[in-house]
Amino acid sequence: MHIAIAGNIGSGKSTLTRMLARHYGWEARYEAVDHNPYLEDYYRDIRRWSFNLEVYFLKERFRDLLAIAQADHTIVQDRSIFEGVYVFMRNNKEMGHLSDRDYTTYMELFEQMMSVVKYPDLMIYLRASVPHLVGNIQRRGRDYEQTMKLEYLENLNMRYDDFIYKRYKGRVMVVEKDTLDFQNNPRDFAKIVDRIDQTLFGLFP
Repeated sequence: MHIAIAGNIGSGKSTLTRMLARHYGWEARYEAVDHNPYLEDYYRDIRRWSFNLEVYFLKERFRDLLAIAQADHTIVQDRSIFEGVYVFMRNNKEMGHLSDRDYTTYMELFEQMMSVVKYPDLMIYLRASVPHLVGNIQRRGRDYEQTMKLEYLENLNMRYDDFIYKRYKGRVMVVEKDTLDFQNNPRDFAKIVDRIDQTLFGLFP
């Protein structure tokens, strides 16, 4: 089984991935953020490095999907290939950071990849307001994230809602992150677990 955790930068994806893996005994797969060789360059010059960054992420996420498809156990994944395409790549294109040529090349590559993969069994979307995201980003203190503009996070939030509610065809569970502190409050984490049990296993009707 494949569970994907979706959400904007600073929404708590990695934390929830780790907690669910520990609770259920699932394997956790994390997004290769700190090891992306283009990330710091991207935040310094978005227009120049957008295509390189997005192709690297696409390659990494596709490799993960191939491994997940062959696994004989449940895997919970921090961010999916679908978000990379329909949220981050689309946002970069609509903000003028990519040429039509680069965008077409990227989408053709993605469409070829989709011929050999399938949707996750469940996507959990951590929906959070921009102030909530900013607070989390400041607390974790990654240098390359501190210069992100509010407009960028706002645009990503709009793309996420459009992706989840209008474009994605798989099964989704939306978690309103602003009202929950699942990292520090066991009751909040239990609420998420109960919803997962109900959705995946038919428990707690």
